[in-house]
Amino acid sequence: MRIGVPKEIKVHEYRVGLVPAGVRELVGAGHEVLVETGAGNGIGVDDTQYRAAGASIANTAAEVFERADLVVKVKEPQPVECEMLRPGQVLFTYLHLAADPTQAKGLMKSGATAIAYETVTAPNGSLPLLTPMSEVAGRMSIQVGAASLQKANGGFGILLGGVPGVQPAKVVILGGGVAGKHAAEMAVGMRADVTIVDRSLDRLRELSATFGASLLTAYSTTETVERLVREADLVIGAVLVAGAAAPKLVTRAMLGTMKRGAVLVDISIDQGGCFETSRPTTHAEPTFVVDGVIHYCVANMPGAVPRTSTFALTNATLPYIRALADLGWQAALKRDPGLAAGLNVHAGEITHDVVARALGMKARPAAVAAIR
Repeated sequence: MRIGVPKEIKVHEYRVGLVPAGVRELVGAGHEVLVETGAGNGIGVDDTQYRAAGASIANTAAEVFERADLVVKVKEPQPVECEMLRPGQVLFTYLHLAADPTQAKGLMKSGATAIAYETVTAPNGSLPLLTPMSEVAGRMSIQVGAASLQKANGGFGILLGGVPGVQPAKVVILGGGVAGKHAAEMAVGMRADVTIVDRSLDRLRELSATFGASLLTAYSTTETVERLVREADLVIGAVLVAGAAAPKLVTRAMLGTMKRGAVLVDISIDQGGCFETSRPTTHAEPTFVVDGVIHYCVANMPGAVPRTSTFALTNATLPYIRALADLGWQAALKRDPGLAAGLNVHAGEITHDVVARALGMKARPAAVAAIR
């Protein structure tokens, strides 16, 4: 199979779909890999390294899309990329369609088969291709939140960990999943006053056992969120419903009760965001202010640390890419129900029930039925 890796074109996105080690594995298995020139520059990997691993170098993205049977990316295809996709071609990348009806329509129009990293599941129900980026985003959320709290950046002017004799910042983390846990690790490590909120008592028990007295836990109710947000200096939104739009846990009314100069960091923005006032931003202009509260809503947070993020992501995606290439997409999905859960679009139709509901459409899982 011919696997194509185009250069990412989203604003300030420097990650890449495959690293040379992955290319070497695929070429060694008898596949051809075509990488767009300069695709790895953002992570410090040049064309020479890809060639040494066995890849061919394409001069343009159009060449990659024209020749590839399987296109491997990181971020969702931009409109110009959707136009280059074709029927019979397979796209494997993050899609986050629930919050992006325009992209969904573009993929449907293309006729391509689109498999989303974020809805692939493991046997234990976890999301193995979302996990590494959730880890990065969770850790980053505290870094960017701490910087945004600085007065020069419009924040309240508070040091996250305080100093002896001065109280630390109050950090509230909404969601105790992978991103929330990693955010808690960073915030606790910086000696902030940290509370994590979740609707799973089992998860709260796990987090309490892991962090001990250094972390407070709270069961998620509207009253609890209202109270904690009102007192918070930094709120991290880390709520995920796989494939669906994120619930709006912080309303505009709640925002009005917050401190001026407080900060919201919305990790869930790829799925529509969990703050009512959130809207996607980029690394070029990462923040905006509503009612005196700073919002950081970058839709590709891990793109700011592309080398770490790329290696973490490709460690997870390579076995799935290998399966798709070795077996073909239909046989690969038939063998692995978790990979089949990643199928979002096929032959002009949305095939994933949760994604379809979020888009106000009806799923037509013809492709899913065909592989059973």
